[in-house]
Amino acid sequence: MKFWLLAPVVLVAGLVLSAQAPVADPMIRAMHEEIDRSRKLTVPNLEMPYFIEYLLDENESFGVSATLGGLTSRRRDKFRSLDVNVRVGDYKFDNTNYIGSDFTFGSRYDLERFPLENSYPVLRRYLWLSTDTAYKSAIEAIARKRAALRNLTVGEQLNDFAHAEPVHIVHDFPKLNLNEEAWASRVRALSAVFGKYPDIEASGVEFNAGEGGYYLVNSEGSEVRVPDRTAYVRARAIAQAPDGMGVRDAVAFQAADAAQLPGDAEFTRGVETLAQNVTALAHAPKGEDYSGPVLFEGVAGAQIFAEVLGRNLSLVRRPVMEPGRPGSLPVSELDGRIGARILPESFDVVDDPTQKEWRGRPLFGNFEVDREGVVPKPLHLIEKGVLKGYLLTRQPVRGFEGSNGRARMPGSFGASTPGISNLFVRSSETMTPAELKKKLLELISTRGKPFGIVVRKMDFPSSASVDEARRLLSGSQSGGSRPVSMPILVYRVYPDGREQLLRGLRFRAFNARSLKDIIAAGDDLTTFEFLDNAAPFALMGGAGYVSNATVIAPSILIDDLELHPVEDEQPKLPVVPAPELTH
Repeated sequence: MKFWLLAPVVLVAGLVLSAQAPVADPMIRAMHEEIDRSRKLTVPNLEMPYFIEYLLDENESFGVSATLGGLTSRRRDKFRSLDVNVRVGDYKFDNTNYIGSDFTFGSRYDLERFPLENSYPVLRRYLWLSTDTAYKSAIEAIARKRAALRNLTVGEQLNDFAHAEPVHIVHDFPKLNLNEEAWASRVRALSAVFGKYPDIEASGVEFNAGEGGYYLVNSEGSEVRVPDRTAYVRARAIAQAPDGMGVRDAVAFQAADAAQLPGDAEFTRGVETLAQNVTALAHAPKGEDYSGPVLFEGVAGAQIFAEVLGRNLSLVRRPVMEPGRPGSLPVSELDGRIGARILPESFDVVDDPTQKEWRGRPLFGNFEVDREGVVPKPLHLIEKGVLKGYLLTRQPVRGFEGSNGRARMPGSFGASTPGISNLFVRSSETMTPAELKKKLLELISTRGKPFGIVVRKMDFPSSASVDEARRLLSGSQSGGSRPVSMPILVYRVYPDGREQLLRGLRFRAFNARSLKDIIAAGDDLTTFEFLDNAAPFALMGGAGYVSNATVIAPSILIDDLELHPVEDEQPKLPVVPAPELTH
């Protein structure tokens, strides 16, 4: 289809402004008036938008990183990033949910970065040109989608977009106010801790704090300006075992505000523990094949619920594909299982973004409105072990038409990505941690096994490199399920209670269905906070956008799981020993 510049499309309307009452914020005013202007247009032989949305992220950040007592980077940045969503057609059928919905067709203007200052004429110009590109792409996408459907047999035809009540939530953005020199000194000092551990080959500490939020204005009348802020301190370390196998670990502290991060003493303890773990892993024996009961203690239990349950509570709708070009897309292991038992009957799971604190501690996953302008409410996902619902956006999925306010991140094919907020996992039947371990020992004794397995930490979010993550993804996982991250701290536990740290193990065929085999839960509840993203294993730095999440969950004992050793080729050890460090 032939296209032209938008000048004949929008300029014929002139710069007629909306009759809407003036808005104090120039950004909100510019968004409203550009939407109103665009919707009043008529273009011969072309469909006009039925929905227009502007979503603008604004952030000011400071970051610093160091290794072995020396700074490696220091940066202060401010940016704005605009996403324009133009839909043509109607709520039942539009240009989204098609394999080419994210393509840019027609004119791509060289706009560079979105303006940082609120110069009203400049804002209007950027919104105008960005809307032009989005509109032309939408027209092309819906034409191609119709052409593709003429050559496909489609079963149930779901609507492409769900209605939502307009909202008006406008708050001021906080300003970034940090003692940058103090944070640089803290990071430098924390990174120097690794100098006391000669077995560690590479290490680093980074701090980042960002203040800002996002604007959302759409043609349905929603008007949103809400803060979105995060601060974290993250440390990583890598070593090599005598056979060349790489071992690693990471520790992260995060909060909505840098002032809520822990003090130096807790930071130092975390880094010291990390260094000791990696040193111990470098000298630990390599694990062997195992099949039997596995106990996930403390944070490992919460990590399992975050990864194996939380990520599968989000459904991904398969888009319309081009005939003859099948695509492989990730699917939820819980798709189509509403009403089925997926956990023991003693378990209930609730996702509650409205809860701001728990046991006197601020909750990391709290938010007021999602990225589609929908206000969330507490959501009972699992009751007495039975799946009752999913995390939903405004993209309808089979059996569900509307959103429940869980659009947390950008998605694909014109949709948003749902995600958890504050996920509470509780069991009405519990044991003490000591009783859980005793139960594990009883099981291995009954089954005649020489030892059992205890996992105390998973690699989620993963500190792996991109190459290692790819190898894990291509590993042996059956049934098309998502691979589970590697256990970092995994121990053999012998009948007499003696423990032995192992390295180099990964799970085989561990998926959401495995959670039905939980045979006991602890009376402990561990709070696990993390930055979720769309990358596999929530890979640290693996995606451009993150969302704050919290999981509060008990330790769990699963009846039967399989672990097997990683079989990657191992790099050789360094030829020359590392130089001595002096301070």
